[in-house]
Amino acid sequence: MTARWRAFTMLGALVVIWIVFAVATHGTFLLPRNLALLARQMSVTSLLAMAMVLVIVAGQIDLSVGAMTGLLGAISALALVQHAWPLPAAFALPIGLGAGLGFTQGQLVARLRIPPFIVTLGGMLVFQGALLGITGGVSTSPTRAYILVGQAYMPRVVGWSVAALAALLFIGRDVRSRAATAHAGDNGQRRSRLPWTGLAAAALGLGFTAVMNAYEGIPIPVLLVLALGAVLSVVTRHTPFGRHLYAIGGNREAAFYSGIDINRHLTGVFTIMGAMCGVAGVVLTARVGAATSEAGRMMELDAIAAAVIGGTSLLGGQGTIRGALVGALVMASLDNGMSLLNTEAFWQPVLKGGILVAAVAADIASRRRS
Repeated sequence: MTARWRAFTMLGALVVIWIVFAVATHGTFLLPRNLALLARQMSVTSLLAMAMVLVIVAGQIDLSVGAMTGLLGAISALALVQHAWPLPAAFALPIGLGAGLGFTQGQLVARLRIPPFIVTLGGMLVFQGALLGITGGVSTSPTRAYILVGQAYMPRVVGWSVAALAALLFIGRDVRSRAATAHAGDNGQRRSRLPWTGLAAAALGLGFTAVMNAYEGIPIPVLLVLALGAVLSVVTRHTPFGRHLYAIGGNREAAFYSGIDINRHLTGVFTIMGAMCGVAGVVLTARVGAATSEAGRMMELDAIAAAVIGGTSLLGGQGTIRGALVGALVMASLDNGMSLLNTEAFWQPVLKGGILVAAVAADIASRRRS
């Protein structure tokens, strides 16, 4: 099973999930209001899952991201409320602190050769204890301006403008890619073909915007997810750093003898993960409307599951950012749909666990065949 067919399979599974919930809820699941809430609901998991792709691709794992997210979100809220920090500084603090914590964990893994499972498991316990200590078990509500980051919507006109610009970029990129392929002599007929990939991406973006604008507009957290997803996609596909991560995860020994600085790349990927935890912490605190001692608990499992369900191989060397977004959407759809059906809470982890095991089994089976 190739990576492309795995992606198509997961998209098919997502469509089936949506159809089942749409029928079971008599159409409520597909209402613009619910889809907007679903998109906002998946934002934190998406932020963590996209960065987790880079970690797993490099052959590593990070179990501390949930606890780190909760801790950084609480630090940001407390800096704003109790210490009267300016709003931009309160947003920058968790990102910088998260990058520093990620760098420290990366150094322990890369320089001291401590297994990442142990380093990040220890980090999870430390961050959980620190979160309980700084909050004292008491919730702290940030200001209204802070909460808007997790709950506000873009004006409809701005949403349409962003969607139109993105559509032009998708089509233009596809046209340039086909022109370059034809110029290289691969297939001269490709010049006359329509840029179907770009057109499909443009139609998807415009359709998404139409659905979101049918309610209140595109949620701000979703726009943040899409922007950071675009950045990380460029990093993984078009930079030496990203290509080297795939090389390290695919064959670490070969990567070493190819001259790749493995320690620097591992430290870098944990630093990125930490910074993304800072962003996710701010979004989580703003979306919930408070910093609590339970924030971020078990989110590391959702992030890993979303990445793996989206096609990232736990063996390393394989995974995409857009796959992680699909995986996060699958996870959020299950939570949202079962909540609409008032399903007993124990069914949610049961179904998500089953899908995760099936995704890993499919990955292992495809690796054995290849």
